[in-house]
Amino acid sequence: PLYDALNDMLSKDKLKKYLADKTIEIAPLAYMRGRTLHNSFMILDEAQNATQIQMKMFLTRLGVTSKAIITGDITQIDLPPSDKSGLLEAVRILGKIKGIEFINFSSKDVIRHQLVKNIINAYEESNGKK
Repeated sequence: PLYDALNDMLSKDKLKKYLADKTIEIAPLAYMRGRTLHNSFMILDEAQNATQIQMKMFLTRLGVTSKAIITGDITQIDLPPSDKSGLLEAVRILGKIKGIEFINFSSKDVIRHQLVKNIINAYEESNGKK
């Protein structure tokens, strides 16, 4: 999804340059261990499927003047039942820490096809959430 978004926002040549000179770096979560990212803007996408250990590892990579954005849809957790979502755990554990903000979206925020909004609403109604 990040490649898709970057392709929408940047020309092919500019994206190629940014990836080559590591202005933009896209790395699997597993490759973050042991790193400290100073002066960085980090995005963890699809975080609903990060385990608790992976989430803690990612959050503790923050260096001086860095910021992190973590996105995820808790209705799309694909982890086996034995693994708890690190995103859900982070919301529970970190909700009161100054400097950490949570933003929740609903079907009103969907910018895809109208049918997607209808699908989300139908699932929420089916689960008694509307």
